[in-house]
Amino acid sequence: MDLDLSPQLAKKLYGSDGGSYFAWSPTELPMLRQGNIGASKLALQKNGLALPRYSDSSKVAYVLQVAQPGLSFEAKEKVIAIKKGDAIALPFGVVTWYYNKEDTELVVLFLGKTDKAHKAGEFTDFFLTGPNSIFTGFSTEFVGRAWDLEQNFAKNFVASQTTSGIVKLKEGASMAEPKQADRDGLALNCEEAPLDVDVRGGGRVVVLNTQNLPLVGEVGFGADLVRIDGKSMCSPGFSCDSAYQVTYIIRGSGRVQVVGADGKRVLETTLKAGNLFIVPRFFVVSKIANDEGMDWFSIVTTPNPIFTHLAGRTSVWKALSPEVLQASFNVTPEHQKIFSSKRNDSEIFFAPSK
Repeated sequence: MDLDLSPQLAKKLYGSDGGSYFAWSPTELPMLRQGNIGASKLALQKNGLALPRYSDSSKVAYVLQVAQPGLSFEAKEKVIAIKKGDAIALPFGVVTWYYNKEDTELVVLFLGKTDKAHKAGEFTDFFLTGPNSIFTGFSTEFVGRAWDLEQNFAKNFVASQTTSGIVKLKEGASMAEPKQADRDGLALNCEEAPLDVDVRGGGRVVVLNTQNLPLVGEVGFGADLVRIDGKSMCSPGFSCDSAYQVTYIIRGSGRVQVVGADGKRVLETTLKAGNLFIVPRFFVVSKIANDEGMDWFSIVTTPNPIFTHLAGRTSVWKALSPEVLQASFNVTPEHQKIFSSKRNDSEIFFAPSK
């Protein structure tokens, strides 16, 4: 069966005047189900509140646009102010709420694994409040007994929850204030973190792993932010530790090719902001940015991913002997020398030729 790797845009699942929640469907993007991967996006307007919830999947949240969320870990609520470029690891059982008090829309991307979820390729959220919540699912008797409430009070209390998922608070509403100390160990700003790769005129990479954000070990996968300059190329490469690559295009546009088993090109298309696509295990992928460059955020389904690149200074070709190259390519020694002499000083990004 042919694989459908076509990039897709998210579809709206629900919303209100406070904001909207979007998700990618495994029906339209089959690799989500095959790779046990979930992907969704939250967009909050000013005074929008995404009600407290927990998920059946571990995730990484990446802030595409700025605002303020709250995160609750165990019995102690931690409220952190976040900004564009922040990545937050969300292990199983973490209760989260998000609130936007700014005029600018808050947009948060969620990528994660669904191998323990109710539905492969989809996140299922369990709400603590709202008409579709755990709270309202119990009878008035159980609510009264559990929270020591008088029956009439419990009935009215439950009935007051009329809006699902996202609500809009009144102007000037008071919310818990963020604490800078709570950011430590919870969030890493990928736009300000030290660069793991920096190629002048080519591109830059920040890798999210257990060293710079220990919670990555609990969610079970790593991530990276990649920004390549106009007309630059990202070297063909693959994950050599049996991991899927899940990529969301943040900004710009470009072209992508993916090659799979038997040397078959399984994807050749144009990428644009908002697209999500998945590269299967061991498949080789390469991208070339258009004039404006291209930025993307990816997760790789292992905590400390290892990539093998097929071009550049660290290419696997550089490790092979001339004799093996000549025999494998069936070329003369002269042609082999030309091939081996290229890209000796280049990293994984190749700036356009002048």
